[in-house]
Amino acid sequence: MCNACNTPNLGRRQFLGSMALAGAGLATTGIFASFGLTGCASESASLNLTSDQKDATKTTAKANKAFYDKLDFSDKTEYENATRNLIASPDALEIKNADGNVVWSQKAYAFVEDADAPDSANPSLWEDTRNNHVYGLFKVVDGIYQVRGYDMSNLTLVEGETGWIVFDTLMSVECSQAALALANEQLGARPVKAVIISHPHVDHYGGIKGIISAEDAASENTPIEQQLAGDKVPVIVPQGFLGHAVSENSYAGYAMGRRAAYQYGGYLKKGAKGSLAMGIGNGQSSGKTSFIRPSYEVATSGEWLTIDGVRMQFQLTPGTESPAEMNTWIPSLKALWVAENCTGTLHNLYTLRGAQVRDGNAWAKYITEAVALYGAEVEVTFQSHNWPHWGNAAVNEYLVNTAATYKFINDQALSMLNNGKVSTEIAHEIALPQALEKNWYTRQYYGTVAHNAKAVYQRFMGWYDANPVHLHELPPEDFAKKMVDYLGDTDKVLKKAKEDFDKGEYQWVAQITNILVFADPKNTSARLLCADALEQLGYQSESGTWRNCYLTAALELRQGNYAEKMSTFESSPDTRNNMTTEMILDYLGIALDKSALADQDIKVNLTATDTGEQFLLRFKNGPLLHFEGMHDDAAELSIAGPRQSLLLLMAGSSEKIKQAANITGDMDLLDKLCGVFTELSTAGKFNIIEP
Repeated sequence: MCNACNTPNLGRRQFLGSMALAGAGLATTGIFASFGLTGCASESASLNLTSDQKDATKTTAKANKAFYDKLDFSDKTEYENATRNLIASPDALEIKNADGNVVWSQKAYAFVEDADAPDSANPSLWEDTRNNHVYGLFKVVDGIYQVRGYDMSNLTLVEGETGWIVFDTLMSVECSQAALALANEQLGARPVKAVIISHPHVDHYGGIKGIISAEDAASENTPIEQQLAGDKVPVIVPQGFLGHAVSENSYAGYAMGRRAAYQYGGYLKKGAKGSLAMGIGNGQSSGKTSFIRPSYEVATSGEWLTIDGVRMQFQLTPGTESPAEMNTWIPSLKALWVAENCTGTLHNLYTLRGAQVRDGNAWAKYITEAVALYGAEVEVTFQSHNWPHWGNAAVNEYLVNTAATYKFINDQALSMLNNGKVSTEIAHEIALPQALEKNWYTRQYYGTVAHNAKAVYQRFMGWYDANPVHLHELPPEDFAKKMVDYLGDTDKVLKKAKEDFDKGEYQWVAQITNILVFADPKNTSARLLCADALEQLGYQSESGTWRNCYLTAALELRQGNYAEKMSTFESSPDTRNNMTTEMILDYLGIALDKSALADQDIKVNLTATDTGEQFLLRFKNGPLLHFEGMHDDAAELSIAGPRQSLLLLMAGSSEKIKQAANITGDMDLLDKLCGVFTELSTAGKFNIIEP
C-alpha cells in the first residue's frame, strides 16, 4: 500500500464495490433533491452554480502549463525504464473475478496512450499515469522477471534451479493468478519454490492464494533448513510481519476504509477529469484478498539463505515504509530488491487514509546502509512498485537521491519547528533543493513534501502547536455555526467567495465555503462553490492521492455520501482467523458501547481452548480490561471455546456463541453482553466533507 501499498483489510469493504457505481456515472439531474439539498437555489442560479463537473479554468490551465518550465519533460529516462525489456503484453488488460466483474483494468487508462496532458491534469502526473499504464511481463536481468501493471504492485519472479522464487504476491488473488499465468506461458511453467513478502501491507500479500494454496505452504514449526529442503513452500517475511499484517489496520479499519476511498479515488471514474495514477500504480484492484501464515520470519539483518540454489541476504529496514520491511541482495545477479523503500516516487511519511507516522530519518538511514553494503557491486535495483533502475552509477544515484529527499524533509522540518514554526507554516514554506526536486523518481505523485513535513512535526511534537487557543477547540460544526453568526449575510459571503473563485483563489474559497457547509449542509450554493474550488485544486495537483481526495470531496458535495450507497464487502477471513486472542479482545474493546456499562464492574473468565490461553476479562466502568493468566472464582460468567468464537459476542444474539463455546454462569448477563458490542455497527459510512 502500501500502504497501498498500505490498504486496510477490514476497511476495504467500504469502497471496493465503488468502481461499478462510479463507472455507471450517476446522473446529477435531481441528485440534490434525493439528498434533501434544496436550500439557496436562487443564489445558486444567480452565481451560475451547477452540480455538473466543470472544465479546468484559465487559472488552472496556466498553473498546469507552468510545470513544463519547472521540469525537464524531454528526459524520458523513467519511461524508458518502464518499457525496457518487455517480453509480452496483451493488447488490452482487464481481469475479472468468478462472477464476471472487473477487478482490475488497464483498459480504463487507454485515454493517456497518445494524448497530451489536458488542462484538467497536472502534466507531471499525466506522465506518471502514462508510465504506470505500461504493463506486461518484463525481464529485469537474466534470472529475474516482473509482471507489472497487473495490480498496483509488481509480481517478481527469481529463477531458481528448479522453480520460481516469488517476491510479493499483489493485492488480489485474481490478479496474481493472471500475472503468474502470463509468466508461465511466456517463460515456461515452473513450480513455486518459495514466497518472499517484503512487508505486511495487503497489496503485497493479499494475492498469495493465487500463487500457492494454504496446503502448499510450509509450517512455521519446521526449521527453515528443513523447509528449504522439503516439498512445501516456505513463506519468508521480515520479523514482526504477522502481528502487523493482522493488527495494523484492524483497530481503525473502518475509518481507514472510508478515508481510503478518498485517497485512492474509489468512487471516481478514470479519465482526464477523474482519477489518474498515484505514483505507486494506477489504483487498487478489487478482487479477493487472502492470507497465508508465514513459515519463517527473518530476525537478524544480514541473514543469508540459499533458496532453490539462489543465495541471498536480507537487510531488515523496520520503521520505514512499513513497521516490518526488508530489502534483499542477490550477489550472483548483482541485484538489489529495495522492497518499497525506493519506489520511483516520493512516498508517504504519513498516508492520507490514516496510519502511524513513519520515520524519515530511519528511512534515509536504511537506504544509505544499503549503499554502504551493496553499492560497490550492484547493477540493478528492482522493487515492489514501478520499474527497475540499471547500471551501477545510475543505481547509486537513485538510492542516494531518494535517501537525501527523505533526510531533507525530516531534518528541515525539525529545523523549522525548533525555530517556532507550526505544522501548517512548515508545510507551506518547506521546499526541496532544486537538485533534488528535478528528479522524476522522487516527484510528489504519492506522498508530498508538504504533508510529509507535517508528519515530521506530528512525530516529534504531536497535534498541539503550543497555542492554548487550540487546546480544546470547538468541534467543526459548532465552530462553523458561530463563524456564520459572525459573518452575517451568507449570500454576501458567497458572492465574495465567487469573486475570489474567479480570481483563482481556490484554496481560500474551499475553506470559507466549507465552513458554510458545516454550518448548514443544505446550503446548496456553498456546496456547489466548494465543489468547484476543490475540483480545480484536484486538476492542479501533481499528487495523485491529493487529486483523488479533492475530486472525491467535490463528487460528494454534489451527489452526497457515496459510502452510504456502496455494497458491503466482507474482509478476507484469512486475516481475521490469524488474529491472536489479545487482538480479538482489543477489537472487542473498540466495538464495546462503553456508556452501556459505565456503572458496571463485570468479571468473565475466558479460556481459549485452541491455544490454551486463559484470561480474566473485566468490564470496569466502561472499558474492557483483560488480564492474561488470571482466573477469578467469583466471576459472573465463564467462557471456554476457540478464540474466534469471541467475535460472536458482536453478533447481537447469545445463541451463536452458546453453540460455539461452553458457557457457564449468569446467562442473563451473557444476553446483556451480546447486546453492547455495537459501536462498529454503522462504522465506515460517516461524512467527511460535510457534518
